[in-house]
Amino acid sequence: MNDIASKAPWHLWVVGVVSLLWNGFGGYDYTMSQFRNPAYLEATMGPMGMSVEESIAFLDSFPVWASVLWALGVWGSVIGSLLLLARLRHAVTAFFVSLIGAALSFAYQATIDLPPQMEGNTMARVMPLVIIAAVALQLWYARRMTAAGVLR
Repeated sequence: MNDIASKAPWHLWVVGVVSLLWNGFGGYDYTMSQFRNPAYLEATMGPMGMSVEESIAFLDSFPVWASVLWALGVWGSVIGSLLLLARLRHAVTAFFVSLIGAALSFAYQATIDLPPQMEGNTMARVMPLVIIAAVALQLWYARRMTAAGVLR
């Protein structure tokens, strides 16, 4: 058992924990948004000038397939982080599914008319790019660790 644990480089644990924290917040955001939690929507969308009712209407305007892609993006990354910490090569597949889900979900969002309050908001345009970059880096890292024999 010590031999197996000693093969894992220290950065695997750092990347795994940071990845899980980052993706865990994504899971929290997804859950609170899907449950239409008024306090959460007020805290996240309120600063953009959107009321809770407007936030719910915006979320309700998404077709089911776009919500499914959003779920794949979020939960694929959470699972990928857990698999990375468990040192399982399936983390690569989970991050790949996440990247596809997130990219397609954000592509859909880029084609729709955003509520006027979100139009000038830099975060609404920049954050999807940050998320895609983070997932791509996690996928790259998981592939690298698999190739190195760290993930089994």
